[in-house]
Amino acid sequence: MDEVRIESSELSVVVARQGAELQSLRWRGGDPDGTEGVELLWQAGPEWRRRAPTLFPVVGKVVDDEVVVDGRRYPMGQHGFARDLPFDVLEASTSRAVLRLGDDATTREHYPFGFALVLTYEVDGPALTVRWAVSATGDEPLPFSLGWHPAFRWPLADGVAKDDHTVVFAEPEPADVRGVRGGLLTDPQPTPVDGRTLRLSEGLFAEDAVVMDGLRSRSLVYGGPGTPQVRLTTEGFPQLGVWSKPTGADFVCLEPWAGLASPEGWQGELRDKPYGQHTDKRTQRWESQCRINLA
Repeated sequence: MDEVRIESSELSVVVARQGAELQSLRWRGGDPDGTEGVELLWQAGPEWRRRAPTLFPVVGKVVDDEVVVDGRRYPMGQHGFARDLPFDVLEASTSRAVLRLGDDATTREHYPFGFALVLTYEVDGPALTVRWAVSATGDEPLPFSLGWHPAFRWPLADGVAKDDHTVVFAEPEPADVRGVRGGLLTDPQPTPVDGRTLRLSEGLFAEDAVVMDGLRSRSLVYGGPGTPQVRLTTEGFPQLGVWSKPTGADFVCLEPWAGLASPEGWQGELRDKPYGQHTDKRTQRWESQCRINLA
């Protein structure tokens, strides 16, 4: 089984074993006949060959592509390794899929910890809920970062200009955003969000992603006039990245993050990494979720 399909009366979802990555998100409510539906997810291409990877055990880049654990350096590529590894399918029903990745000799060459990463996809009517559970299988809390990197079609409908699309946050977002240079965090800079509204344009990504590390909102709505409206509601993700190719591409990524790239020049221990997460000392677990509602 290379992929799992789940569905509701209004949604059709495909998840690959590789990376437990969402491959398709079709909204049947957007099709007058209710058959084929409207694909909302970027379907990969030469501009970017992924669709919606999970980022673990780091988000973004780390200095010199290495993490430090107890004074020893381990190679770690951008966004970690989970997106490139096959997950085991623990459950596959009509409306729910559960996939798991555990540590092995290969992962410990990069990340010397025992862990389990479980993703659960569940559909109910016009909503898809994705849950992440990180567990430490050793005795000490697990240091990590985790993010989701879904790419939505941009524009969402034919005949609608890309510049007419917006991201509208639930709360005003006045905080500075972080710059990105060579994949690493730079100094704060003024936010491009006007009140609650981020107007999308290709020029917005001329210097890489918009990194919101002072995010107030727990939900946002993405769309344009006459397009489906995609609402993302998150729990456990204190940051958000918004990204597309600076040279232009027909997708925009709205990325809930629990952790960020390393600041330029930072080379400390992974457990002390700025914005990093840890499993709970008592339960040895950490959980988060993202819900997508369509209208």
